[in-house]
Amino acid sequence: MTLPLRRIAAFWSPLAATWLMMAFEGPFLAAVIARLPEAKFNLAAYGVAFAFAIIVEAPVIMIMGASTALADSPHNFRKLRNFLFALNALVTLGMVVLLLPSVFNLLVRELMDVPPEVAGLTHQALLLFLPWPAAIGFRRFYQGLLIRDNLTRRVAYGTVVRMLSVTLSAVVLIVMTDLPGASIGALALSIAVVLESAVTRLMARGTVRRLFTNCEVCTEGEVTLSYGNIATFYYPLALTSVISLAVHPVVTFFLGRARFPIESLAVMPVLNSLTFIFRSIGLSYQEVIIALLGRRREHLAELIRFGAILALVTSVAYALIAWTPLADVWFRIISGLSPELTAFAITPARILPLLPALAVLLSSQRGFLVHARTTSPISWATVIEMAGIVACLLIGIHLFDMVGATAAAVAFLLGRLMGNLYLVPPCLRELRS
Repeated sequence: MTLPLRRIAAFWSPLAATWLMMAFEGPFLAAVIARLPEAKFNLAAYGVAFAFAIIVEAPVIMIMGASTALADSPHNFRKLRNFLFALNALVTLGMVVLLLPSVFNLLVRELMDVPPEVAGLTHQALLLFLPWPAAIGFRRFYQGLLIRDNLTRRVAYGTVVRMLSVTLSAVVLIVMTDLPGASIGALALSIAVVLESAVTRLMARGTVRRLFTNCEVCTEGEVTLSYGNIATFYYPLALTSVISLAVHPVVTFFLGRARFPIESLAVMPVLNSLTFIFRSIGLSYQEVIIALLGRRREHLAELIRFGAILALVTSVAYALIAWTPLADVWFRIISGLSPELTAFAITPARILPLLPALAVLLSSQRGFLVHARTTSPISWATVIEMAGIVACLLIGIHLFDMVGATAAAVAFLLGRLMGNLYLVPPCLRELRS
């Protein structure tokens, strides 16, 4: 039985809408911060704080894929939920340790050499990100259950709550407090994610109830998970997220030592937000592959065709902004950057049109391997990508004396391409098996 492209689109579109709404969250907050006092320093501080916040949350990012793939019985649901609680405790503890003055000063002031006027703002913003990691893990676990139950629209509804919350919170904080821009961005985002996680849990009540009431006794061949099984499955995924998201602090480290460090640190959150809008469409495709591929991969051809369409459309759309006068509109008018910072942002933006297409390819490769429960190649691909990014930054900054933001764009593109290429043989091996 074939899987019509329109059915794939109907399943995927709420997930894409979810990622797109989150993608616009970054430009919105960057635009808010850019219009508040000391914009350059606060944009830089918010970028550094956000980079650390997402690396701390990295171990819980892949829990959505895990719950989509594994939470197929009451027993497995309980095991996976308890596993998540332990992960949430660990990532929250990690955030607390990072906030300790001795640890923070060592990493940010000494190793990363972040200027003092930026470091102080960064610490305050990072403190306000404290609830962020655990809320993300809780939300993504229940989003995975909704996806497994073909309720992808409810995932999007939760993100609508998040977007409304971050907008309202930012406005209230601007009017009612004298917090600096970086802290307003961090606090608004934390409030919004906590509310979204609570709403997602409420929307998943029926899914959890059906899982417990409708589940039949496990038949021969079905897997009853132990914590060891979950750890074996999840460890490569968590490691993948840690390595992948660690790239942001690493890039920040190099930007602090490149030409025009403050300018590069200031434009990177805005540039990352723009690329994320188009990459998010690809990121949403991983769970589509996991959920719709079929037990015998009978829908592989249709999913590949749909993915190819996504790759083409997203890269072309990004190029139309980066390589036309729309770039000036986006960076200067919408994002609120000064003419000086806009000039810094346009050059690296024009290097990255292939990045959205590569994001679709990576999500397809990862989804296929997670469906096959072969997760270790995903980690190795991320190691390859990270190594490529670091090598490109070293060469670009220290050998060619490139502007930091430009060197980072080149590194992101080449590193991602290396990771994609590494995953081709494992995917082909699974197809032949």
